[in-house]
Amino acid sequence: MKFLGTVSLLLASSAMAEMTRVTLQKRPNDELIGAYLKRERDALQEAMALGGQAPARNLRGEVESLQDKESEVIKDYANAQYYGTVVIGTPPQEFQVIFDTGSANLWVPKVGCSHCGNPIFGRKSKYDHESSTTYAEDGADFEIMYGSGSVSGYFSEDAVTLADDIIIEGQKFAEVQDAGGLGMAYALGKFDGILGLGFTSISVGGAPTVFENAIKQNKVDQPVFAFYLGDNGPGELTFGGYDSAKFEGELQYVSLDAATYWQITMDAVSAGDYHKDADEPITAIVDSGTSLITGPKAEIKKLAAAVGAKPSFTGQYSLDCDKLDEIPDVTFTIGGTDYSIPGSKTVIQAQGICLFAFMGMDFPAPGPQWILGDVFMREYYTVFNYHDQTIGFAKAKK
Repeated sequence: MKFLGTVSLLLASSAMAEMTRVTLQKRPNDELIGAYLKRERDALQEAMALGGQAPARNLRGEVESLQDKESEVIKDYANAQYYGTVVIGTPPQEFQVIFDTGSANLWVPKVGCSHCGNPIFGRKSKYDHESSTTYAEDGADFEIMYGSGSVSGYFSEDAVTLADDIIIEGQKFAEVQDAGGLGMAYALGKFDGILGLGFTSISVGGAPTVFENAIKQNKVDQPVFAFYLGDNGPGELTFGGYDSAKFEGELQYVSLDAATYWQITMDAVSAGDYHKDADEPITAIVDSGTSLITGPKAEIKKLAAAVGAKPSFTGQYSLDCDKLDEIPDVTFTIGGTDYSIPGSKTVIQAQGICLFAFMGMDFPAPGPQWILGDVFMREYYTVFNYHDQTIGFAKAKK
């Protein structure tokens, strides 16, 4: 991967550009651990029904090849932890969405949507196009396949507002009629929909992304957005520039390996006595839409053993909460620079359980080998440059 030692004039000015800020709320660790425990119980019950045989995990990419990359997303948001507000229509209709660099479409549930929460728990805000004076009919079918199943509906167009002052006109997005494919991760989640920040090349229906349209309509100063993820509190997403007060030192930029997801290549991964060199390219996507870090099953198994993590029934790993100070740092070498995550920060802790925030998943080509989720992004302020097709990292201030 090409390492950019100097920052271009465009990027140097990004820190001084006019920015729009979106507050990102954090889903509590208790909820992530609760979801993990439920998966453990469900898997155990299923295994007992199968006569003690471990159930097969039906995660797309592990057992199926990706036939149509435009309609495949390699996760199901069960581990998504940060969400923020987007507004659609006139007068405004407000939704909580996951701002997801690992996908490219905007979708929200429509009035009358099936499997879209219920009035008692997991209540969802629903889009009503009849109430919007800026709505325009499209009508083309929309279907996207997630790790747990499909979400379907149809495309429409309307004004989309980020924060208070970025208004994208005529944005193509999906009104979802059935969200059953996301299962309990959606039913119980605090988010209504997804706002993809990947590239249009992976957008279902070729719909231009919200951020691409913001650039084309001159609604942002610079073709840049950046994430600061709060450790024990809210985070912040900026559009049109980045906030140099949120990080230490200088940003180090790396070029994308592919402008689909925000995909890069890594030089090495190491922890304790575990070390993986790039005998061949180690691909990774930087993904704000998942809390965990994932890697090939065989590599995660070795890495987990090196830090003292034990496998659970579902294939995730846990650690002894009394020994968190003994966990070695996990280091990702990217573009010649080491990015270390302190051992104690590789754990999601709640309810007396310490879940190792790494999970083994195998994706066939063209899927990535690794996903660097929020566990990584909490430690490093991350700047995404759409025009230069680069990602910049710097140590996040705490």
